[in-house]
Amino acid sequence: MTSRRRIPSWVATTAHANRMFRDRRESMDDCPTVARSAASLIGQHMTAFALRAVAPYNPRMERTSLRPQLERDGWLSLDGAWQFAFDDAGCWRQPGDVTWTREIVVPYAPETPASGIGDPSFHLVCWYRRRFDAPERAPGERVILHFGAVDYAATVGVNGHAVARHEGGYTPFSADITHVLASGQQTLVVRAVDDPHDLAAPRGKQDWQLEPHQIWYPRTSGIWQTVWIEKLPAAAIAGLRWTPSVERWEIGLDAAVDGDADGLRLRVELHARGQLLADDVYAVLEGELTRRIALFDPGIGDGRNELLWTPSHPTLIDARLQLLDASGAVVDDVRSYTALRSVSADAGAFLLNGRPYTLRMVLDQGYWPQSGLTAPSDEALVRDVGLAKAMGFNGVRKHQKIEDPRYLYWADRLGLLVWEEMPSAYRFTRRSIGRLTREWADAVERDCSHPCIVAWVPFNESWGVPDLPTAAAQRHYIAAMYELTKTLDPTRPVIGNDGWEHTVTDILTIHDYESDLSIIERRYASPEGLPGLRPHGRRVALEGYAQDGRPVMLSEFGGIACAADAERTWGYVRADSADDLGDRYERLLQTVHASPVFSGFCYTQFADTYQETNGLLFADRTPKFPLERMRAATRGRRH
Repeated sequence: MTSRRRIPSWVATTAHANRMFRDRRESMDDCPTVARSAASLIGQHMTAFALRAVAPYNPRMERTSLRPQLERDGWLSLDGAWQFAFDDAGCWRQPGDVTWTREIVVPYAPETPASGIGDPSFHLVCWYRRRFDAPERAPGERVILHFGAVDYAATVGVNGHAVARHEGGYTPFSADITHVLASGQQTLVVRAVDDPHDLAAPRGKQDWQLEPHQIWYPRTSGIWQTVWIEKLPAAAIAGLRWTPSVERWEIGLDAAVDGDADGLRLRVELHARGQLLADDVYAVLEGELTRRIALFDPGIGDGRNELLWTPSHPTLIDARLQLLDASGAVVDDVRSYTALRSVSADAGAFLLNGRPYTLRMVLDQGYWPQSGLTAPSDEALVRDVGLAKAMGFNGVRKHQKIEDPRYLYWADRLGLLVWEEMPSAYRFTRRSIGRLTREWADAVERDCSHPCIVAWVPFNESWGVPDLPTAAAQRHYIAAMYELTKTLDPTRPVIGNDGWEHTVTDILTIHDYESDLSIIERRYASPEGLPGLRPHGRRVALEGYAQDGRPVMLSEFGGIACAADAERTWGYVRADSADDLGDRYERLLQTVHASPVFSGFCYTQFADTYQETNGLLFADRTPKFPLERMRAATRGRRH
């Protein structure tokens, strides 16, 4: 166990690392040295701009903000060493009942080696305790406690007072703890309940068997994203939502204000590429503000194109928002960002900024060998984004995981498209419907302002709805989730049930792991009859589905395993060597690129994940064959 090091009671973040990249618009798509990942872009700078008060055991603190689209200067990470206990029988009800026998490194789940626990067996309840110093506050200031994610049901207490209860293992929650703060040190206790056998809870790839099998992996219990606190004024900006409109050349802004909002105004400044785009002041009415901000339109040509966000030119619009009182004094000051871009699916094509755009995606499950679902550091997130681009992909399908907002931040800044997918439950019950619906709505709300996200996927391969062909209630459930998602965000395509048995969708997606290339060529030589195909014995679309010119995408294929230990690892097909993997990948991608049917594809998969060894990278992100060769094949070129 690593030694403790006390983190100072209050530290301020810096915006320097963000500012470094505001004028950096180097396209990774056009980078001549394809082996260079995004990690090399920041490697020599990240340490210089990280917080100086960083405990050596906690690389997660090396970041500029924990909430990059609502960023303030003052916050304190509570990551690091916490007291910890398993309660497998679920018999302890109060913190005083707990026998605190161990330490854990937050935010790593106890199943992972990085946590210092490394126990992947079945556990029902985890208890956490940490003491911290409260920040000094001016009169009226509040202290807010934030959790990035706790799996699955969390009860939080501060100084013996219950302050929060939350259900949902992939979404954030917060609590105002000002009223329970005491003099001296504060005591924070978390009780996390995560039944390892509960198949009605959205769990994604977390295995319900003791040992990981096939495509399911070790469980993630308890705290697995950062815990932090921040000071807020009596009235503060509580939420932001950005909605770009390329057609109208404007940015929509929805803002919510906490506290007494009488007489408050919101000043909004927008900048991009060193140019002021807007500087306006709006009245806050009943704690809310909804505005469309018209941008200066440079007309046709390079001036217009340079402001549009694409993977090759990820131009961000930096925002500063100041909450002003009646006298004009600033009472809250936050930084954010947005981008001008549009996505849609129409006339048989995926459209980016109104133009057909071929999606070259890779399935990314977001696991690391030592830390599970939690990235070992911010640099690891940057490296994953950069590697995907260096491999020739312009997007990722985040599979069965709601990813850390910091990954989405780097995808926004470096230019990588993301499909966001809801982790599945595996039973169809009233309880599972309520759980998944609530958590999915929270996920869409959290992430809808990220320009990198270009599609929502509430279901995958009929998981949680196993009787779609025969059960009308399950088909209505798919349709309801599709419509709910379109209601929450009408600006992006929604894939109702990725892979097969489509009932309603904006893109017809197909999962097909056929290894015989001649079959792939014949199967996808024409769009005729696609809904009736049965690549894995499951119809691509159910009766009543109408294709109506929707684009078609091969959203899972490949799965070629390459590992030394063939008996103890898993894949759909197997390559004999790294060279054989490269040859197979080149031939398969040539076949897919040659099909007149597909408007895009998503290869399985980015990196090896535990026993599933069909990654193009090993689990430590080492390429299995040269990136230059991989990149050429991905982009439909010969190396």
